[in-house]
Amino acid sequence: MLKKCSIIIRTKNEEKWISSCLSSVFSQTYENIEVIIVDNKSTDRTIEKSKKFPNIKYVTIDNYLPGDSLNRGISASSGSYIVCISAHCIPVDKYWLENLVSTLEEDESYAGVYGRQEPMSFSTSSDKRDMLLVFGLDRKIQSLDSFFHNANSILHRHLWEKSPFDNKITNIEDRLWGQEMLNAGYKLAYEPKASVYHYHGIHQDGNIKRCNNVVRIIQDMQPANLKDACLDAESLDIVAIIPIKGKDWYIGDRLQMSYTIESALQSDYINRVFVTTDNKETAELAISLGAECPFLRSEGLVKDYISLDAVLKDAIIHMEESEVYPDLVVVLEETFPFREDGLIDEMISHMLNKGLDTIIAAKSESGSIWQEGEGGLFTRLDSGDIPRLYKEKSYIGLKGLCCITHTELIRQENIFNNKVGLFKLNSLLSSFEVRSDDDRKTALHYMKY
Repeated sequence: MLKKCSIIIRTKNEEKWISSCLSSVFSQTYENIEVIIVDNKSTDRTIEKSKKFPNIKYVTIDNYLPGDSLNRGISASSGSYIVCISAHCIPVDKYWLENLVSTLEEDESYAGVYGRQEPMSFSTSSDKRDMLLVFGLDRKIQSLDSFFHNANSILHRHLWEKSPFDNKITNIEDRLWGQEMLNAGYKLAYEPKASVYHYHGIHQDGNIKRCNNVVRIIQDMQPANLKDACLDAESLDIVAIIPIKGKDWYIGDRLQMSYTIESALQSDYINRVFVTTDNKETAELAISLGAECPFLRSEGLVKDYISLDAVLKDAIIHMEESEVYPDLVVVLEETFPFREDGLIDEMISHMLNKGLDTIIAAKSESGSIWQEGEGGLFTRLDSGDIPRLYKEKSYIGLKGLCCITHTELIRQENIFNNKVGLFKLNSLLSSFEVRSDDDRKTALHYMKY
């Protein structure tokens, strides 16, 4: 019979990562597990998102110390094997846990096993360098070297009971425990087949240019099938929010919102499509088109001066009151009826591959761009009158066409103050916006061809 593995995950505001981590943990071939989350009073939606997964135990701590938090989680567990994994680590495949266990069981002299850590596609060069250098492809058995890493490790419970982690130290609790095991005559093992993706490195300094060169050289030496990782869209809960104020308009004989709802429903990654509106008739029509509209927009959010960010935050608050906790939100306005096929999913993939906090659809502009200031005076924003071939491109963001961001940023009304990326359109027709009767006539004309 398989021995039970108690998987200990320490968290503090990890809502961006927890769904991906737990999705992979609960997809392992080794199934006799229990999961214990030791949470340091997260103020985001880490806990709520984790509750989508079955039978998780929770331990809450007030003050974080690495060894103490692990000891508390292990004390609440019952497994013969203790597995430690960081909340922002994602097992590479379904054999991660099986590989950890099988290596630990190979030799009674192994006190613990730690696995490989691979960089994410958007990890910094210094972090990539550190992980590629430290966590190689050869298995190692250590009888003198005390290096051990609790971001991805397994150990015997009976040895922890004799030698728990240091409760007071502020870091390297894993290496101190490893040294105790070596002193007691045990060995430590490194198993590269038990690998996780991890965007942090073990050092966070260094010359960036030198780091880039080191990373390039090391990656060129890696086998061709080893690639940088990104978050998996299919493991995330992704929803679309379509804001509509008042009664909806028609383009010809078709509701204007139908084009946007259809685009969202065609996405391979969007799980649910929500319309936020203040109008009951619009809500009913949206539902008939396949969207959800479980709440009407809060009073006070229908004035012209109210920002879209405030409307989105209101929608998220309503969702979370109904225990809906999306990982990513795709913002789509109904004023763009010509979205190109596949745009939404391409943007989701690009965002996750680059590790962006927010991504916006954009069209390039090589002409002159001006901003009006006081007294009707204009300031030029582009790089001037030089040949277009040599001119730095300017871009116009089209938030309503497609903007994708993390829920926590909407909640903070902080969508654009982090790592933002632009996604250049292939079709300029996608950028055509319908906001007036003349626009609708023009759109109808294009739709006939």
